[in-house]
This record gives sequence, C-alpha cells and structure tokens, in this order.
Amino acid sequence: MNWQEVVEHPSLRDLPFKIELNERGQIVMSPTKVAHAAYQGAIVLLLKALIKKGRLLVECAVETSKGTKVADVAWASTARYKRIIREIACSIAPEICVEVFSESNTKAEMEEKRRLYLAHGAKEVWFCDRQGRMSFYDAEEKLKRSVLCPKFPGKVKL
Repeated sequence: MNWQEVVEHPSLRDLPFKIELNERGQIVMSPTKVAHAAYQGAIVLLLKALIKKGRLLVECAVETSKGTKVADVAWASTARYKRIIREIACSIAPEICVEVFSESNTKAEMEEKRRLYLAHGAKEVWFCDRQGRMSFYDAEEKLKRSVLCPKFPGKVKL
C-alpha cells in the first residue's frame, strides 16, 4: 500500500488514530490521548507566536526511506511550503518536525524518526515528552535550544 491509497481509502478516513506506513507498506496505527492533542495545540500556538513567516502543519506526512512518517507538528519556510503544498506526502521534510511522545512510543522508534526526518531534509527535530519537556536536535547533535526558533521554551505547559 502507498500513502495515496491510504489517504483515499474510505474505511481509513475517520479512524481516531495516527496512521503511518512502514517500509513494507503496512499501516501502523498509534492511538493518542487528549494530552497528546493538547501538547500539539500548545506547540502550534507557541510556534505561531514566535515564527512570523512560513507555515505550520499538523499531522504532516513525510515520505522517508522507511515509509511514510507523520510528524505531529511541523514548520516549513515559505519556499519549502510552496514546494510541498500540492504533494500527498512531503518529498522533503519541513525544516522543523516535532513529535509528541505518547505511551505507545518507544525511544528507539522516536530515534529512528529523528534520523529519518533529518535524512529527508528537516533542519531540526523536536521531541515533547509526556510532561511537556522539549528536546531539540539538528543533524549533528542535541541542542540546548532550537536554532530556527531560539525563543521556544524548554517546557510546554498545558
């Protein structure tokens, strides 16, 4: 199965789960709780206040070498947004890809997503843990704070 088939499949449209594809084209579903959505919303609001240009994207599908991964929140510059807006899944990752940890996520899974987003064009990958603590990464290392959005706080409050 490919991402276009997933997006167009009528039985998959209203599922209350985050859907991704693995490298074998199999659907992977991750149930989320209300707090997960609340952190997503808080991150979007903070990014909107701190970065005036570009576009915020929620549940942003990114094509990777290991299937279609879906960033909980993403930010794309105006130029990158113009390049990806008509795509079914991003052929190049937005500059910032954010993942909010849920109980079903493993550290290994999130590390793999970090590597995949960075390998496919992201400049930074951010993680929000279940207590709202943020961690920021670029292709080289863990950062003390985001370079692209240096005023983003180290902890998101609900």
